[in-house]
Amino acid sequence: MSIVVTAATGHLGNLVIDELLQRVPADQVVAVARNAEKAAPIADRGVEVRIADYNDPAALAKAIGAGDTLLLISGLEPNRLDQHKSIIAIAKDAGVARIAYTSALGGPEADFDLAADHRATEQAILDSGLPYTFLRNGWYNEVYTDQIPVQLANGVVGSAGDGRIGSAARRDYAAAAAVVLTGDGHEKKAYELNGDVAWTLTEYAAELAKQSGQDVAYSNLSADDHAQVLVGAGLPEPVAQLFVGVDAAIERGLLAGRGSDLTRLIGRPTTPIADSIAAALRS
Repeated sequence: MSIVVTAATGHLGNLVIDELLQRVPADQVVAVARNAEKAAPIADRGVEVRIADYNDPAALAKAIGAGDTLLLISGLEPNRLDQHKSIIAIAKDAGVARIAYTSALGGPEADFDLAADHRATEQAILDSGLPYTFLRNGWYNEVYTDQIPVQLANGVVGSAGDGRIGSAARRDYAAAAAVVLTGDGHEKKAYELNGDVAWTLTEYAAELAKQSGQDVAYSNLSADDHAQVLVGAGLPEPVAQLFVGVDAAIERGLLAGRGSDLTRLIGRPTTPIADSIAAALRS
């Protein structure tokens, strides 16, 4: 009976593994990854690595066993809902003890395109009858701070208006996942996870300008103009429209935050956006 983490070499999965190893011995953790070479640093820490792709049900069936606690980290591919449903069926057949899923803030009320697969995955898990925990993650600080070089050159661009973003650092969400995976009392729970302090893109640009010493401003565009900018930057049109849809959700207040579940789970304040900006500027 192990704690099995899918997509373990991804940005979130890697941090979840790290947080788990601060709480339980390595022999209780299993990392599911697509690439053995990329997973080698995890294996070097004493964690068993099982190679399986979300599109390979046979390999996934070998990676998930009876009594395991499974963390299903949401996929990124266009067919991710089908992938999720396949993994849920495999988990049920295997007899896992519980499945935790990284969903979207708001759950069934998250009525924007990027959240549609999350809503459907939650329903598939409920329909399976498996014991579950939904980790409804809000936006990550790194969604913005990873773009700082571009922002310093071109400013901050979006279509979110004065909508507030209750983001937290990716490690904050990873810590919450580790707490849920290693603790009791989390069955049939849905946690709304977001940062303690919500901010606007105008405030973000001002903080980036302050810390960098450069002129940085937020340009609020129409949805169509925002999509054109994203496509011009190299994003496929459907992906650009998804991000524009997220900004529309931000403007409607859907990503501003829904309580203090994240702080309560991790036992500390969430990471302020200013701290993530400072870390990114140092890197």
